[in-house]
Amino acid sequence: MKPAIQCTDLRKTYPAKPPVEAVRGLDLQVHVGECFGLLGPNGAGKTTTMEILEGLLDPTSGTVELLGLNWRDHERELRGRVGVSLQETRLSDKLTVRETLTMFRSFYPAGLSPDDAMALVSLGEKASAFNEKLSGGQKQRLAVACALVGDPELLFLDEPTTGLDPQSRRQLWDVIRTFRGRGRTVLLTTHGMDEAERLCDRVAIVDKGEVIALGTPRELIARVGGEHVVDFRVVDNPLIDDQLLMRLPSASGVRRDDDLISLSVGEPRLAVPALLDELRANGRELADLTIRSATLEDVFVALTGRHLRDDGGDA
Repeated sequence: MKPAIQCTDLRKTYPAKPPVEAVRGLDLQVHVGECFGLLGPNGAGKTTTMEILEGLLDPTSGTVELLGLNWRDHERELRGRVGVSLQETRLSDKLTVRETLTMFRSFYPAGLSPDDAMALVSLGEKASAFNEKLSGGQKQRLAVACALVGDPELLFLDEPTTGLDPQSRRQLWDVIRTFRGRGRTVLLTTHGMDEAERLCDRVAIVDKGEVIALGTPRELIARVGGEHVVDFRVVDNPLIDDQLLMRLPSASGVRRDDDLISLSVGEPRLAVPALLDELRANGRELADLTIRSATLEDVFVALTGRHLRDDGGDA
């Protein structure tokens, strides 16, 4: 079986002085039936990559195949087999939810009924409501319903839950799980680390237009070097030697973010008492301490020294 998405040496360069390389030789393969996440900070090239894969933007070079087809020779067929929910979707205020989905359904040779699409995203009770009367979460779910109404084999979701309240986020997660449960494929971008860990079979971390890490969330988190992270600060932020911290039991890595020190450990029950003993022995007072599970955010910071939500627009 051919992969749902295959791109090789994908590049996108915008003319400028000097030229802006938004995507730099990106390779990606997404299997049929998986939910695949693209993670990275703003400016990493995620949206540019998504727009190329969606057929909205031509690459400077490289090859792209979706479902074994390319946009150049099979655009009409692919449009009928792919669903897209953009980062921001503007729908007509004066159409109702049912009218909107009826219009989008007319674009496809086959697909779901508007009522079935509404049911998928729990908007049945809003069928006769005008779009301008919907809440932010309802509008986002309607945008996803518009992407689903053609019953696509491959679904692109660009930051689908940005700005949603927790309940709306979970409703949308259920929609994605249901879609994937039918053997369909999802490619999504997200800044939500819990979202990626809950939904994605595999993720690619993208930075400066390149894939810098690829694997399951569990595999990538294991690369941090410990399953747990001890975050702590000391009073007046006196310097603590990293080598001293690395000698603590089960410690495998140290990162600093201003006055916050993050210690990756395998066994907090061993590391924390030893850390407290060292601080006391060196006359340092603990300001605060938190023990948590390692996340994909930790993976990204360990790889790049930056956070996924660092500012900067996508090239």
